[in-house]
Amino acid sequence: MSDSLHATTVRLTGSDGAEIEAYLATPDGDQSRGGVVVIHHLPGYDRATKEMVRRFAELGYDAICPNLYSRQAPGADPADAAATVRAAGGIADEQLVVDAEAAAAYLRALPHSNGRVGVIGHCSGGRHAVLAACHVDLDAVVDCYGAFVTGTPAEGYPLNVTNLVPLLPQLRAPLLGLFGKDDKFPSPEQVAELDEILTANDKPHTFFSYDDAGHAFFAVDRPSYKVAAANDGWERIETFFGEQLGA
Repeated sequence: MSDSLHATTVRLTGSDGAEIEAYLATPDGDQSRGGVVVIHHLPGYDRATKEMVRRFAELGYDAICPNLYSRQAPGADPADAAATVRAAGGIADEQLVVDAEAAAAYLRALPHSNGRVGVIGHCSGGRHAVLAACHVDLDAVVDCYGAFVTGTPAEGYPLNVTNLVPLLPQLRAPLLGLFGKDDKFPSPEQVAELDEILTANDKPHTFFSYDDAGHAFFAVDRPSYKVAAANDGWERIETFFGEQLGA
């Protein structure tokens, strides 16, 4: 672990030919290391997400966050881009897979990569992380309270989103799930359903659900922030990625 790192904006080219921006942070030094793809939440490619990217670099990983809204709102302020995408019903699952695949390939091509890459996301990013791990060759996935991995959105829900139940049997990586017992999306019942599906399909996974925590308990800039749950969650993420990615 080192506090010395380099962070910058890079460009990724997806398999669909689109070029998107991404935020990259790498630790200094020439040690071999794993990589982490950070999937941003619905509010977008924002400061909080970039801080998370740098945190993974401090932990010894090459880390990258693709701007999922690059196509829809190139160059826009994160809040404006998020509003544009939200009004359009969100980004398509097919686009997410392309962008996550490009980000993972970028990390594996870096000079000190050990070839192992994980993915993590919170809220909509948690669902997207699981979605990516159902399609892309990854070595670990962390789902932090991803809504609609299981469960069904209510009628009139503003995003065009479906659950991932049909895809879960093809999950390609071990999964760490971190949830709040007071959350509604996902609810404890939806978390239990996810556990049952993964167990039935022999998919390695470990879940932790926190008392007195609801949605977005990692978010330090929101009233939902829960110090004890977030600190314990970060410790579990660090341990899990250390085991799976070899940092």
